[in-house]
Amino acid sequence: MSKKINSQELAKLIDHTLLYSDAKSTEIEKLCEEAVEYGFASVCVQPYYVKLAAEKLQGTAVKVCTVIGFPLGQNKTATKVFEAREAIADGASELDMVINLAALKNADWVTVEADIKAVVEAAGGLTVKVILECSMLSELEVIKASAIARRAGADFVKTSTGFQGRGATVDDIERMNTASGSPVLVKASGGIRDYATALAMVEAGASRIGTSSGVIIMEEARRAEEA
Repeated sequence: MSKKINSQELAKLIDHTLLYSDAKSTEIEKLCEEAVEYGFASVCVQPYYVKLAAEKLQGTAVKVCTVIGFPLGQNKTATKVFEAREAIADGASELDMVINLAALKNADWVTVEADIKAVVEAAGGLTVKVILECSMLSELEVIKASAIARRAGADFVKTSTGFQGRGATVDDIERMNTASGSPVLVKASGGIRDYATALAMVEAGASRIGTSSGVIIMEEARRAEEA
């Protein structure tokens, strides 16, 4: 179902992201400043930078999101749980965990579910998004993984890390949205670099957008409203 949205509403759906391994602290600080200026939902940074981001964003409405088991997802569950707890202690309030892709590909759904559930429990009620890496999965695997993420207590399923294969597609969003069902939401991430693409993802049913192009998207959105 098409969803109409203005630029301010769109901003509140964006996780302003910088996950490159060579990112400098000055870039993270700028990311945080931009997130406050534009009213983004969160900044998404590597665990190393969570504490810095939390300090920069203290007293603002912008949340700190970080990644767990990133980008391959094959860390052991105990490692993911440790990462989650450390990130929360440093100030993260949202966790984007990568699903165990090896277990998924082996159809070891018990391990897949237990892995997600352990991180959800470690999060203690904070938001958990499960990254599926849709470009590496069959349609059936996307549907099954989305349903399992819901059953394990995740808040969102997410299309991709942006570091492997293609990024998000409208088909991914629609498939995940149908499979996961309420109350699990869908985050579109990977390859979303302009306003038109972001809007298409929202119209397809995405409730959050992960992008490193948040400023570009917002400037395009504002120009579109003024036209």
